[in-house]
Amino acid sequence: MRRVALAGVALALVLGLAGVVAISAASQAAEPSTHKAKTLTFDVVFSPFSPIAANNVRDPNSDFALGDELVFHDQLFARGKQVGDDLGSCVIASITASELLANCCLVIRLPGGNLTSQFVAVAGPTPRELALTGGTGSYRNAGGEGTLVEFGNGKGRLTLHVLSLAPRGKGA
Repeated sequence: MRRVALAGVALALVLGLAGVVAISAASQAAEPSTHKAKTLTFDVVFSPFSPIAANNVRDPNSDFALGDELVFHDQLFARGKQVGDDLGSCVIASITASELLANCCLVIRLPGGNLTSQFVAVAGPTPRELALTGGTGSYRNAGGEGTLVEFGNGKGRLTLHVLSLAPRGKGA
């Protein structure tokens, strides 16, 4: 008798959970999307990296040590006109004979709000793949990805694929 009661309770819980999931999925599908995707492209004028030493223990074969931080503040242009800037920092996380890796955080300041990003920096002109992690104002629901390319002359290009933006009338 006890097994039958437990089986009945378990079946009721499973059916109830399935109903909640179905109702939730149906309500999300019925809501029209008010978000838009957008690609933003900027010409970048890089600032010089400003290194901050984490400790005095130095590898004689490297300019950096684990935990050192690089800070920067770059200018963003579109059609020859400055439209914003970015600022951030990178923490040196790995140094080997062939590779230097840093974990970087970036804030992109634009007239409609800010975008935040994280990426891994590798020494050299390798393109950086950015993950857009959020934003404020017109970008408060932002997600997506981007690419930062250095041309080697203190300039580069930042391309962002912003997958969702704030709905109209709410921070736009």
